[in-house]
Amino acid sequence: MEDFGLYLVMTNPAVGYLRCCEAAVKAGVRMVQLRMKDSPRAEVVSVARELRKVTAGTATRLIVNDDPAAAAEAEADGVHVGQTDMPVAEVRRLFPSLGIVGKSTHSLAQAVAAQDESPDYIGVGPVWATPTKKIPDPTLGVDAAVQMMRASRCPAVAIGGVTDVDRVAELAAAGFANFAIVRAVCGSDDPYAAIVRLQKAFGRLP
Repeated sequence: MEDFGLYLVMTNPAVGYLRCCEAAVKAGVRMVQLRMKDSPRAEVVSVARELRKVTAGTATRLIVNDDPAAAAEAEADGVHVGQTDMPVAEVRRLFPSLGIVGKSTHSLAQAVAAQDESPDYIGVGPVWATPTKKIPDPTLGVDAAVQMMRASRCPAVAIGGVTDVDRVAELAAAGFANFAIVRAVCGSDDPYAAIVRLQKAFGRLP
């Protein structure tokens, strides 16, 4: 899988999931993840299906967090799994329609171990402290995140506390080709403008 720049994780967007996804497609975001941690599965599938209509025929790939069955049911492009979720190989065996399987890693050891699973990309984080998880993983810092990125044969996505243009620029300077955004876009009343601002800071406008 090629590098893709900004990876948008949508969690409770201020403007709603549909409008946020539309903004991402308009801005040329290539990876959009639906993350609805505490929502009923049926609701996740319903929202994912609506977002799939928005991304269909575009360069934007729709990823569903944690639940490969829901992702497949919604005809999403892929799924993102954590350390305690279904193994990557099992996802591919049971849900062959999911062309993209990403994996979260939170340490150098996990990033190295993930290579044996051959995910399409790994999440590396949290780089900085973040409130988006009820039980957060230990903060890595940029140097440790870079070590994990260099240990990966697949694209590595820096995630966690990437909240402003300065941090985006710092990640780009450190060598990251991909970075995940949550609050900086989902908390904005103008997600398109927020995305473009971050893309410019990264120097990778589509």
